[in-house]
Amino acid sequence: MAFVTARILVADDDPKHAQLIRLYLEKEGHQVITVGDGRSALDVARARKPDLVVLDVMMPLVDGLDVCRILRAESPVAILMVTARSSENDMLLGLDIGADDYMPKPVSPRELTARVRALLRRTGAADGPSSILRVGDLEVDAGRFEVRVRGEAVTLTAKEFGILELLAREPGRVFTRGQIIDKTFGFEHDVSARTVDAHVVNLRRKIEDNPAEPRYVQTVYGRGYRMAEK
Repeated sequence: MAFVTARILVADDDPKHAQLIRLYLEKEGHQVITVGDGRSALDVARARKPDLVVLDVMMPLVDGLDVCRILRAESPVAILMVTARSSENDMLLGLDIGADDYMPKPVSPRELTARVRALLRRTGAADGPSSILRVGDLEVDAGRFEVRVRGEAVTLTAKEFGILELLAREPGRVFTRGQIIDKTFGFEHDVSARTVDAHVVNLRRKIEDNPAEPRYVQTVYGRGYRMAEK
């Protein structure tokens, strides 16, 4: 049974692969739109406002990395990148430009649908309204998937939001990188401490006045991260 019904855009220039992903996602109850090139992916994403994008890196007209950069600048839509490039550096590049998750090919359709469920939960699509978490001038609205600093909206990726929400729910508590992986990344395999650090670096760039001296997301050396108590 599907955990949440969502509108999903699948961008892949391999028609057979795109159709396979579509069939599995539709069995979960999702509405799925498929396109075969990066330019169409941008056009459809802007017009249809999907809840999640499954994005192949190697596509004609506009490659997946550029599509990811553009979409991330325009909205907080969840982005799952799928690619034959499977090195750690490739994965970190994808995360750095705004992807929420990264799967190497060949893709297991069952694993992909499970990752989609996890991303939709973290973006709040499966949740009802919840209280706003406040730490100083920082506001985290889990129900609306919104973050504001001194009243100004900040756009985060799903993973960045998940880490921030986790820390903001218990200010002062230190979470190890392992705990962050367990609570934010769930079942996902091969997530390293370095991956968590990369997300935290990107998060600080967006919410901190001075990322080198963070006010909100603080490092506890030798242990992990915590949210400031005030």
